[in-house]
Amino acid sequence: MTSTQTDYPDFFLKDTVPVFQMRWGFYLLVAFAAGVSGCMTLPSRESTLPEVPVPASWSSPVSGSSALTGTPLAQWWQRFGDPQLTALVEQALQANTSVRSAQAALQQSRALRDIKTAGMLPGLSGSASAQRSQTNGNSANNSFRVGLDASWEPDIFGGKRSALNATESDALTAEASLADVQVSVAAEVALAYIQLRGQQAQLVVAASNLASQQETLQITDWRAQAGLTTSLEVEQARTATEQTRAQIPALEAGIATTRHSLAVLTGQPPNTLQTLLEPVQAIPQVAQDLALAIPAQTLRQRPDVRSAEHRISAALARVSVADAARYPSFSISGSVGLNALTLAALTNGASVVNALLGSVSVPLFDGGAAQAQVRAQEAALEQARIGYQSVVLTALKDVEDALVALKGDRARLGYLQGAAAAAGNAALLAQQRYASGLIDFQTVLQTQRTLMTAQDSVASAQADISTDHVRLYKALGGGWL
Repeated sequence: MTSTQTDYPDFFLKDTVPVFQMRWGFYLLVAFAAGVSGCMTLPSRESTLPEVPVPASWSSPVSGSSALTGTPLAQWWQRFGDPQLTALVEQALQANTSVRSAQAALQQSRALRDIKTAGMLPGLSGSASAQRSQTNGNSANNSFRVGLDASWEPDIFGGKRSALNATESDALTAEASLADVQVSVAAEVALAYIQLRGQQAQLVVAASNLASQQETLQITDWRAQAGLTTSLEVEQARTATEQTRAQIPALEAGIATTRHSLAVLTGQPPNTLQTLLEPVQAIPQVAQDLALAIPAQTLRQRPDVRSAEHRISAALARVSVADAARYPSFSISGSVGLNALTLAALTNGASVVNALLGSVSVPLFDGGAAQAQVRAQEAALEQARIGYQSVVLTALKDVEDALVALKGDRARLGYLQGAAAAAGNAALLAQQRYASGLIDFQTVLQTQRTLMTAQDSVASAQADISTDHVRLYKALGGGWL
């Protein structure tokens, strides 16, 4: 078995080439790469976040003053003091399909990052072959070979490092996105639970007023039988009673629908929570001791803002990848193996074959495709910057909206509670005076309608305040730190 040196170019060296030639070719390639990298540098780009005007404090703080460090919000749902709410939120964070999908996306992003990390290192593979050949009736010849092959692409211009940085930023983006999904799911569960308890409170109000109206209907019927009133008042009383009764099926249907939503949010079939949530409980209320952090700190703890930051980092790294593609690329590969005519001779008397290959690839003409790719990535970077500004502004708006709503609903609840107390007294007095024949029936009907409306509004306002707290906790980025 023979080979000649002239069969291979300078950079592709076999065992017949003298050792000094192998080293000369390798050193020449390294020197050329260093020289090219010295005269070509990638353009630097601004990596700071875009400017967004952030106020020094919130316009409508819920407490006396803003604090440098606000109330811990990692598990804000526990502040409601409702064990069922806590259990439902924790169940949803484990079994909700959106959370599980975001977890899978995070695992995928981390695996892609690991692929890029492995690409920075040299590759090594093993091979083995066996061949038997025969020509023109001659004796058959056997050939056996085992070997190792290695390859490496030096990252002269940082393209591979930039690609790794991009996938690292993608993984951080997926991690922040998972946190954002967790925040949203926890808030959705709490909102649905508060809605359920609010609907139950409205059902209690309707049932209580129905009982009162039925009592009034009985009194009216007695008075009509005694000739003290007419059948018109009896029919009016019956009309009011049936109108109130008609609200109960609608409220029961709404409760069932909300209960189904809670079950699905926690990753369960719709009817799973019927037994657990059927007993009526009060609307969960939270302590009014929330201290707000300054806006800048709030933005740092919101996962959607952090996700937008990582998207900028990923886009910036991909611009560098596109830049590096415009410059020469280098690769070095080599192999070493054993050749023998018999399998036993591989370990005894086999010939050693080795090769070293160095190559360089220089883009000469591509019709402007590489430059266009750079411009495309720069446009993507600008989109990421604008997206960050949009996320920050939306975050500020979410907090301000929640603060305004909470302040207004607290004031509204105080007035409604006063109105409901007065309406209750008026309805009681009207019913007593009507039984004594001192007032007409229209006054009784009006006071009963007013009482039911006031009590229903109180229940709705209590649920709105709890809902405002949930939206505020979500806007502040609570639920994942």
